[in-house]
Amino acid sequence: MPILETQGLTYTYSVGSPFEKTAVDHVDLSIDEGEMVGVMGHTGSGKSTLIQHFNGLLKPTSGKVLLEGKDIWEDKEKIRDVRFKVGLVFQYPEYQIFEETVYKDIAFGPRNMGLDEAEIKRRVLETANDIGLREELLDRSPFELSGGQKRRVAIAGVMAMEPKVLILDEPTAGLDPAGRDKILDHIKAYHQRTKNTILIVSHSMEDIAGFADKILVMNKARLFCYDETKQVFGRSEEISQIGLDVPQITRVFDRLKGRGLDFGKEVYTVGYARDLLLSRLSEREGQ
Repeated sequence: MPILETQGLTYTYSVGSPFEKTAVDHVDLSIDEGEMVGVMGHTGSGKSTLIQHFNGLLKPTSGKVLLEGKDIWEDKEKIRDVRFKVGLVFQYPEYQIFEETVYKDIAFGPRNMGLDEAEIKRRVLETANDIGLREELLDRSPFELSGGQKRRVAIAGVMAMEPKVLILDEPTAGLDPAGRDKILDHIKAYHQRTKNTILIVSHSMEDIAGFADKILVMNKARLFCYDETKQVFGRSEEISQIGLDVPQITRVFDRLKGRGLDFGKEVYTVGYARDLLLSRLSEREGQ
């Protein structure tokens, strides 16, 4: 069942001025409940503008955004409720940390929802555990933490509102490989526990290949494709032509295919490539 839909979604900046520009152009999209979606596109493709429509930060110039089948702008007075259901974590969210303690920072969103203290505490503790923050850190100032820990605090603050849809814009930007892997592993664990819908915007095909059920690709303000991960990577040549890099392992297997070694399947993670090669070697040994 779709949890998010767009119907003819169009957004134009600076309408009627010399700087008028259409950033999202007639996008029709349907995202099912519980999916883990990777969102990609080159700079200026419209992906950031698109995701800001999902929780009402931007209002369409034309078209609709539907949440659970209802137009989110049908009643302007209820747009605040939409933002509790669709949580958006901006790039470098740690710059938005401001509370005295980690606990208070994570609790800020749930408290604004009018929840009682017992429910707020449950959400803070549960979310901190999901994102890998030890309980003893909750009484510390978030400004004393490492960069990766601050990032996790900021993400936890949105997770604690328990949105039905969680959108993260470049959640691993600026982190070292170890910090990046930790963040992605914790997001995967959160998804497995909650079964909520998650969209992650990323420039890294390597990251997206490892977690996404589906991939949404924007190009020049339009929806280039939205399909299962293996189907999208099956179009690696087209993906490269619009300025996106496919995973290195996909390029390797594309070259092997060009030399007559066709494995008959799309390869987009190192683990899958290893298993595929071992299986092929085992078949040959058995002949």
